[in-house]
Amino acid sequence: MRSRLTQTIHAFLERRFPERRLFLRSDTETRFIRLKPETQLVAWTGSIVVVAWTIIATAILLMDSIGAGNFRAQAQRDQMTYEQRLNALSSERDARALEALAAQERFNSALQQISIMQSELLATEEKRRELETGLEVVQATLRETMRAREEAREQVAALSAETGEDTGAAITDEAAGTVNLLADALAETAAERDMIAADAEFAIEHAQEMELELRLLQERNDQIFRQLEEAMLVSVEPLDEMFRAAGMNPDNLINQVRRGYSGTGGPLTPLQFSTRGGEPDPDALRANAILSAMDRINLYRIAAEKAPFSIPVKSNFRYTSGFGPRWGRMHNGTDFAGPIGTPIYATADGVVTHSGWASGYGRLIKIRHDFGIETRYAHLNSMDVQVGQRVSRGERIGAMGNSGRSTGPHLHYEVRVGGNPVNPMIYIRAGQNVF
Repeated sequence: MRSRLTQTIHAFLERRFPERRLFLRSDTETRFIRLKPETQLVAWTGSIVVVAWTIIATAILLMDSIGAGNFRAQAQRDQMTYEQRLNALSSERDARALEALAAQERFNSALQQISIMQSELLATEEKRRELETGLEVVQATLRETMRAREEAREQVAALSAETGEDTGAAITDEAAGTVNLLADALAETAAERDMIAADAEFAIEHAQEMELELRLLQERNDQIFRQLEEAMLVSVEPLDEMFRAAGMNPDNLINQVRRGYSGTGGPLTPLQFSTRGGEPDPDALRANAILSAMDRINLYRIAAEKAPFSIPVKSNFRYTSGFGPRWGRMHNGTDFAGPIGTPIYATADGVVTHSGWASGYGRLIKIRHDFGIETRYAHLNSMDVQVGQRVSRGERIGAMGNSGRSTGPHLHYEVRVGGNPVNPMIYIRAGQNVF
C-alpha cells in the first residue's frame, strides 16, 4: 500500500516536474547530473520561500522607513510652526508693550495737565477769597466812612447854624472827596472780583473737558491692558504645561533662572508711581502684572534652552529601542538608528564633562546642564567637542557611529536627573508640544 502511494506521488510529480539532466562537459569527458522530480520540488519550494521572505522583509523595512520619515517631517513642521508662533507672539508682545508705554506716557501727560489746572484753579480760588475778604474790609470801611460822613454832616449843620455857611461848605467838600475815593476803590475791587470769577469758571469748564479726555484715555488703556493680558495668558500656559509634562516644577525653575539673571533695569523694570499715601494705582498694578508675565516668558525661554527638550538627531532616523527593560536588563536610554556619520546635536545648553572612550558606550560625550540634568551620547563615530567646552542647544557635537557594544550604527541617548536615568522621550514629547 505504501509503495503504491509513493508511486502515485512520484507519478504526479513526474507530470509536474519531469526528470531533467544537467550535462557538464570538460575537455576529456562529459558528465551529467540527474534532477529528480523530488529534488526539483524542494528547489522550487525553497526559491518561493526565499522570494516571499525577501518581499516581506523589504515591505517591513520600507514601512519603517516611511514611518520614521513621516515622524521626523512632522516634528520639523511642528518646530517650524512653533517658531513662527513664538515670533508672532514676540512681535505682538513688543507692539503691545510699546502701546502700553505710549498710553502710560499719555496718561501721565494728562495727569500733569490736570494737576496744573487744579493748581491754577486752587490759586484762583484763593485769590478770589482774598479779594472777597478785601472787599468786605472795604465795604466795612465804606460803611464806617458813610456813618462818619453823616455825623460830620450833622456836626456841619450844627456849626452852620452857629457860625455861618462858609465853614460848613468846606467841611462838606472834604468829606465828599473821601467818599469819592472810597467809591472808586470799591468799583476797582468789584471789577477785579468779576474777572477772577470768570477765570475760575473757564478753569472749571476746561477741567471738565480734561476729565472727559482722561476717561476716554483710561478706557483705551483698559482695552490695551486686556489684550496684553490675554496674549500673556496664551503665551505662558503652553510653557507651563511643557515643564510640568517633563516632571519639572515651573516655579522652582523660574526662581533658579532668576537667581542667575538678577540684573535690573530696562523696559521690563516694574513701573512705580507715587500714591501720596493712598491706594496703589490700578493701571500701574495691571501694567506691572503684564511686565511680570513678559519677564516669566523670558525666563521660560532661558530655562528651555538649558533643559533637553530638543531632539539629538535632525536627519532621517528610526527608533530601534526605547527606555525600559530589554532582554532582562534595564535599557537606560533611547536608540536612534541611522547611517554612520549622521550629525548629532546637543539637546540643551551645557558644559562637556566627558569626551572619549567609555567601555560598552564606545565613544561617549557627556554634557552637564542646569537643574541637575546630564545628557549622554554614546556609540559615536567621531566627537567634535572637548571636556570643559560650553555648547548651545542645537550645536553639533559629533557623528553617529557603531563603536562600543553595538549591533549597528545608532545613537544611544540618555537623560539623567540627579544621577538617575529618566526616559528621554518625556522631555522630547514635552518640547514637541511647544517647539
